[in-house]
Amino acid sequence: MAQGKLEKIKILAYNNPDFADNHKVGNTFTAMINPESYVLDYKVEFTEGQGAGTSAATQRFNVKKPEEMAFEFLFDCTGITNGEKRDSIHDEVESFKLMLLEYDSASHEPKHFKLVWGNFIFKGRCNSLSITYKLFNPDGSPIRAICKAGFKGSIEETLRVATENPQSPDLTHYRTVKMGDTLPLMCYNIYGDSKYYLQVAKVNKLYNFRELAQGTELFFPPLVKATS
Repeated sequence: MAQGKLEKIKILAYNNPDFADNHKVGNTFTAMINPESYVLDYKVEFTEGQGAGTSAATQRFNVKKPEEMAFEFLFDCTGITNGEKRDSIHDEVESFKLMLLEYDSASHEPKHFKLVWGNFIFKGRCNSLSITYKLFNPDGSPIRAICKAGFKGSIEETLRVATENPQSPDLTHYRTVKMGDTLPLMCYNIYGDSKYYLQVAKVNKLYNFRELAQGTELFFPPLVKATS
């Protein structure tokens, strides 16, 4: 059995996907009790096509979806878990909810999170939160709750570029809009030609593609799809 200090799972919030220390915002959340388990979900998307004269459809790789994970966090003020009895966990749960779901005032978009549990690190954004209240005081105030939080993974742009190889226009790409980016320029960097920007705008349902909002994630399909 492994011996050592008990590590509590922590959640750190950032207003930039580079997860730099100077972009950290708010206080670090530390779980009262470590979750008993967590779920990792991986998905790969394919498109099916059947050529003329063939009897079966073939699957063509489209995109590997960002991994997703879910944790359950306990909030309790009965004093059973840590000996500290309080009147209600309402304020703690509300603070947790705001941390995960509220827009960051500087970036004007949801925050990015780093979940740290010993050697385990997961980076992403919160895409779901459900709260189940379990116990109550006589006046109805909650004293125990289970918060199930779901996160969708992300990686830093520098790592993403190295992994995806942006010189391959036949692959699917996701890019985050940065200051100074234009759709024709982004198309040129990915496809080697800016002429595909109208097709990319249509795929992403961009009605005003001349003014791209920083932080927006855009989908760039394989070249064969962009030209169809």
